[in-house]
Amino acid sequence: MKVQLLPSSFESDGAMSQRQHLTCIVVDDCVAFDAGSLAMSCSDRQREKIRDIVISHDHLDHIAGLPLFLDDLFSSLTEPVRIHATAEMIDILERDIFNWSIYPKFSELRNSNGAVLRYKAYEIGRAFRLKHLSVLPIAVNHNVPSVGVLISDATVSIGITGDTAGTDEMWNVLNRCPNLAAVFVECAFPDEMAELAAISHHMTPALVINDLEKLANRELPKYIINIKPMYREQVIRQLSDRNITNLQILEVGRVYEF
Repeated sequence: MKVQLLPSSFESDGAMSQRQHLTCIVVDDCVAFDAGSLAMSCSDRQREKIRDIVISHDHLDHIAGLPLFLDDLFSSLTEPVRIHATAEMIDILERDIFNWSIYPKFSELRNSNGAVLRYKAYEIGRAFRLKHLSVLPIAVNHNVPSVGVLISDATVSIGITGDTAGTDEMWNVLNRCPNLAAVFVECAFPDEMAELAAISHHMTPALVINDLEKLANRELPKYIINIKPMYREQVIRQLSDRNITNLQILEVGRVYEF
């Protein structure tokens, strides 16, 4: 399984930055998990192959690139782009984004080959198939309905917490997975901003430590994602000071293979 966090920020010289403003993780170049930077940063190969996008929740940093991705592909699509989300998330996308005021309602549009967008509602706690992958959405603790995911192919599985504060069900599910290869854990704020983290239902290094205690396999590779750009150095320093076994900061743009 190949996993890549797409870039979403740039340095003053135009080079790719490790600072993460938006979230889009692409698996095996063909399925996107969230779409924050999808249109802006996907490769030509990914743009050609990705027709399934799994949305964890509707916050802007997770969906910003979705309308532009559809816009880019509109005339060339020979099959619809499928957006996988809960029924509630789909209603929000249709009400607040694809509403003719913010962006066209692609669900009502067609090109010469037919429909360009199709919604596929998933149920939390029920796995579904996407190409060669099995995806299990797991409820997490965010300030809007949100999910983490357990993604599996024929060989390995990975867990992505998505945006969350401290949670239990995610770890309960991951601990039951026999072929879990890695976990991707959010850590948005430094410990000094614990109050804001609590209000917005995000993690700090102290909360990450607490949640990782729930993971049965302490040797499992753990990757930190979704660090707020302005606090990146603080968060990394505070995590490094904890000396957590097999904990790394996920490199933006790098392709990881499991």
